Amino acid sequence: MTAKVKYDDVEVGTEIPAQTYKVDRANLVMYAGASGDFNPIHWRESFAKSVGLPDVIAHGMFTMAQAGRFVTDWAGDPGAVLDYGVRFSSPVVVPDEGGATLEISGTVEEKLDDGKVVVALTAKSSDQTVLRRAKAVVRLA
Repeated sequence: MTAKVKYDDVEVGTEIPAQTYKVDRANLVMYAGASGDFNPIHWRESFAKSVGLPDVIAHGMFTMAQAGRFVTDWAGDPGAVLDYGVRFSSPVVVPDEGGATLEISGTVEEKLDDGKVVVALTAKSSDQTVLRRAKAVVRLA
């Protein structure tokens, strides 16, 4: 595969439209099974509250994966992502009723040589930034 977005079609400041991802407890249980992370703060409300959390929270790596999905969906090729990193700043709280939403947007922050761009990502849930310093280096067509 090759990225669908063309290097010549983006400039520093190009905004990638926000996408909203629904997060519910079933997503967390499936992620726990796939990752092997069965910490009860991610699925048992009473335990999460007993350790001072407001409710069950999403796995940090699940949140990071959704931001990665945002980048690969934009680029059109998962192999186009050459580097990706984030810092976790706030948890995504996932109530039993209604779940949570994760809104992710991006901006081309820098154009590099060889068809590569740096994309700065913003990830929010309940008006709180949940990822900081979230950036991906992507090779475009």
